[in-house]
Amino acid sequence: MALLKSKGFRMSPEKQETLLKLSILSLAAILSFATRLFSVLRFESVIHEFDPYFNYRTTKFLAEEGFYSFHNWFDDRAWYPLGRIIGGTIYPGLMVTSAVLYHLMWMLNITIDIRNVCVFLAPFFSSLTTIITYLLTKELKNSGAGLVAAAMISIVPGYISRSVAGSYDNEAIAIFCMLLTYYMWIKAVKTGSILWATFTALAYFYMVSSWGGYVFLINLIPLHVLTLMATGRFSHRIYVAYSTVYCVGTVLSMQISFVGFQPVQSSEHMLALGVFGLCQLHSGVDYIRSKISGDDFDVLFKAVVVATIGVSAVVGGVLTLTGKIAPWTGRFYTLLDPSYAKNHIPIIASVSEHQPTSWASFYFDLQILVFLFPAGLYFCFSKLSDANIFLILYGVTSIYFAGVMVRLMLVLAPVMCILSGIAVSAMLDTYMKQVDSTKNVDKKTRKMENNFVMKSEIATCFVGLMSFLLISYTFHCTWVTSEAYSSPSIVLSAKTHDGSQIIFDDFREAYYWLRMNTPEDARVMSWWDYGYQITAMANRTILVDNNTWNNTHISRVGQAMASSEEKAYEIMRELDVDYVLVIFGGVVGYSSDDINKFLWMVRIGGSTEHGRHIKESDYYSATGEFRVDKEGSPTLLNCLMYKMCYYRFGQVYSEGGKPPGYDRVRSAEIGNKDFELDVLEEAYTTEHWLVRIYKVKPLRNRGI
Repeated sequence: MALLKSKGFRMSPEKQETLLKLSILSLAAILSFATRLFSVLRFESVIHEFDPYFNYRTTKFLAEEGFYSFHNWFDDRAWYPLGRIIGGTIYPGLMVTSAVLYHLMWMLNITIDIRNVCVFLAPFFSSLTTIITYLLTKELKNSGAGLVAAAMISIVPGYISRSVAGSYDNEAIAIFCMLLTYYMWIKAVKTGSILWATFTALAYFYMVSSWGGYVFLINLIPLHVLTLMATGRFSHRIYVAYSTVYCVGTVLSMQISFVGFQPVQSSEHMLALGVFGLCQLHSGVDYIRSKISGDDFDVLFKAVVVATIGVSAVVGGVLTLTGKIAPWTGRFYTLLDPSYAKNHIPIIASVSEHQPTSWASFYFDLQILVFLFPAGLYFCFSKLSDANIFLILYGVTSIYFAGVMVRLMLVLAPVMCILSGIAVSAMLDTYMKQVDSTKNVDKKTRKMENNFVMKSEIATCFVGLMSFLLISYTFHCTWVTSEAYSSPSIVLSAKTHDGSQIIFDDFREAYYWLRMNTPEDARVMSWWDYGYQITAMANRTILVDNNTWNNTHISRVGQAMASSEEKAYEIMRELDVDYVLVIFGGVVGYSSDDINKFLWMVRIGGSTEHGRHIKESDYYSATGEFRVDKEGSPTLLNCLMYKMCYYRFGQVYSEGGKPPGYDRVRSAEIGNKDFELDVLEEAYTTEHWLVRIYKVKPLRNRGI
């Protein structure tokens, strides 16, 4: 500002304030992008995790072959021998967004590879999320709260976990789409404008095309309208806004092949349909009330209520019994009952992201936002409005779902930042006035007001404390990002005793070996976790992958892993398996290996009719423990998974001072060392033994 004045420029206080806000918001957006580049700075530009490899593979196909080829693509390298119809089984918003940006940059003569577009898409959209958070919070409270919320969401670990460079998953753009939809909805509620409601529907369509989490959104908005009805706040504005959003949004969402007729057939969408019907009844009742007398209206109203409840119950029951309305899915039941998946659908319970969230995780991913969240709710309750009621509902429902499933911490993080931004802004606005007021009060006046000095000191202490908390939040977020969310799972790292770093690149080494040393039509069996990576990086056919749509097929693979060599060989011949890939961390101490996942293979393998003979109890020791040493169950020590992981390991010294065959993950010396493989032969083991590949032997000649 001083530089502009020295050059002869004059600017009104309002423009200066606007320029300052734009500067702060721009810095927050840049900070949001920069904090997500740790993985690119520490390692080369790579795709993270498992699902992103499928997304990258399909995006590359879309960019090269065009949308119609992409939409009609039958992928014969997945789910052998079933295959997969790509266009009808995915949410295409992520791929289409990347392809559009890729072609747009090439039109501008920015020659960038599609892989780099995928790597940097999440950080780019995190910057947009920072901006839309400011706009949404400004609509809910004021611009000061918006700036604080934007600064908070730019570095909050709960959101960074899914938006770092290389984290090319649906959530990379879905959180932006969700907040954009909420922003448009609040504008539509405030104005009652069909234009803003139509924009809400378009944003909702983008959300539906991007992530299955849109179900949360299409239940939250009707819940907001229902709450406004119950509190007597329903008006013509709400009627116009919701009716437009529901009609236009539902029609648009049904254009996504994977969604189809679910918005009018599945139970998860029935709240939206029911509230739409209530809106019509409410408006009709209001119109009739204005036309007839009070006594006649009371009689008519009671009759309409009884008839509506009766007809709805009968029609809903008939449609449910005839299958016209699909029942709730297993994942939806899991949100209502955390123990449901563990007891009924082990394939869902086996995913770490579907586990309940611990209290430590809340603090780890949100830090001081956990304590500021209730304060933000207080300020919303202190001045209730239609918009604040929506924010309260968003906060309460999201914190419940985040507690049920750790994956939904991603949905909670934005509203935590918004409510915390409102709380910090409101409190600082109050106490800063007390600090500033001391400049305009002379000594004589101070003596006359005994409590004035104390007020100033308390205000100064509070502002200092809040500044300290915000600084600690910044350091905490930076530390969590660098330590927990910046290392890609495809490239592992560890520190030695002297502090130097070791890189374990065994995954890419193994996939490259598969690509270069196996026939192009080779079929690889592995646990479903690694299916996407094998298809994308090794370009080989796999039996199961991370889509997990066919529990029976996954169960068959689990049965093979949990069976003896002879029984497993029958299953592998049935499935035409050429190679088997397992992940083993006993040498380097990698805990996310297949032995630690093995019990889930047993549970899923025994969950179908063909696997009834597989009992989890058979894999525990006599004392009821899962052990790999001499005390381990004979069934475990002789199953295919155990033998593939520990083949030749009995002669390996993994740690000084320990006997050969010492498993560093399980902290035990393996119980079955001296064995040979009958139906498999070792094809390749990576440098650090993280990935082991075996070739299935052909059938023996007759008479041998």
